[in-house]
Amino acid sequence: MSNQTTIYEAIGGAPTIRQIVEVFYPRVKAHPLLDPIFPEDLTETIENQYMFLTQFFGGPGLYTEKKGHPMLRARHMPFEITPERAEAWLTCMHETLDEVGIHGPIREQMWSRLAMSAYHMVNHESNTQ
Repeated sequence: MSNQTTIYEAIGGAPTIRQIVEVFYPRVKAHPLLDPIFPEDLTETIENQYMFLTQFFGGPGLYTEKKGHPMLRARHMPFEITPERAEAWLTCMHETLDEVGIHGPIREQMWSRLAMSAYHMVNHESNTQ
């Protein structure tokens, strides 16, 4: 990946981002720690994530254009995000990136950004004592 190429471009742009979100959310709904904090109908969630990841990885600013500044932490405050839930979210994303076929240095770059963001969303302590 050159200095001029974004992650978005390097992974194939919109079709790959769409594939990621379409593969990811069934995993989220099937996960016992994550399902309770997501709506039954994921249509809007999937579209928001598509717009966000497009922008997050260097594509068009779809999310900001439609919804304003992402303000990730503030938007996630209504939900109990524990370290375990951040890990569960990352596990689902790890499996998704495997299924979509994203490997090598580009995956490492993506993973670094995703992991940093997931842990930044934590707003409650662990539920385990």
